[in-house]
Amino acid sequence: MAIVGRVYFDNSSNIGMIMGYESEEARATMMLAALGNETRLRIFRLLVRAGEAGLKVGDVQSRLDLAGSTLTHHLATLRLAGLIAQRRDGRAIVCSAEYEAMDALVVYLTDQCCVDAVDTQLSDPA
Repeated sequence: MAIVGRVYFDNSSNIGMIMGYESEEARATMMLAALGNETRLRIFRLLVRAGEAGLKVGDVQSRLDLAGSTLTHHLATLRLAGLIAQRRDGRAIVCSAEYEAMDALVVYLTDQCCVDAVDTQLSDPA
């Protein structure tokens, strides 16, 4: 699985990275790996419930009772997987769920549902 990234600076001199993936499978693998940790899953679900406005990092920290360094690590993993976005609001950093990425992951997981299912109904021998 090859992941390619491009570093950028926004007009507030914040550094970020745009992640690209060679395939949908590689992207799904990265997202699922990020969500495979209980703490990151709790963070992501909290941000999904918060809506598009998101939550300040301090609010996430207090609601989930996490150490700052632990939260920073988990937020970075979720951001690199493309599941959350971060933006500045004055001195605070606000995190929000990337709903398009979440929806794309669900579509990837379900779009082939039952395509190889065998018809188990018995036909009438008559």
